[in-house]
Order: sequence, then C-alpha cells, then structure tokens
Amino acid sequence: MSAKPTLPSQLPDPGNVREVLAYWMRVLRVEKGWSQERLGLECELDRTYVSAVERCRWNVSLANIERIAVALGVEPWTLLKPPEPARKPARKSVRSSPAKS
Repeated sequence: MSAKPTLPSQLPDPGNVREVLAYWMRVLRVEKGWSQERLGLECELDRTYVSAVERCRWNVSLANIERIAVALGVEPWTLLKPPEPARKPARKSVRSSPAKS
C-alpha cells in the first residue's frame, strides 16, 4: 500500500519553470487523490517519468506537458504559471484609549 499523497510544503521559485511545473503537477494530483502511478496511467506516461518530472530531474516536452494537463483536467499553460503567494491578512492597529483623568 502506498502512502497518501501530500501537498508540497513550499512554493516553487517563480523563475524556475521546472519547479513550477512540478509544483502544479503535485498539487493537482494530490487534489484528485492520485498516486504518481495513477497520473502516469491517465496520461500514458511511465510512473518513473512522472516521479522524475515532479522532482525536477528531467526536462519535459510540450507534448508531454499537454498530456499531463489533459489527464489533470487543466489547460497546459496553467501548469507553467507560477503560483501567487498567499497574502497575509492586514494587521489591525491596536490603539490605546486616551487615559481618563
């Protein structure tokens, strides 16, 4: 039995397209509850290839990016768009009440 897939622990470097692709592949795969093997089956690529792409070990052809995107149900370009960092909520300023005399 394989371990339950987990989301990436950090955002990719937005200037590194391979990291961005790997990030989105993993996020979308985990959201579907798929293993790397299942993603490989869905896009007709070997599990070891999917694993290597998610670890930024191999360059990927446009044809394979398209196959992965179709399997994940997204437009191919979305796999290459860097994620936007989550915005921190605005801090409320704490004002002290004027002292009463």
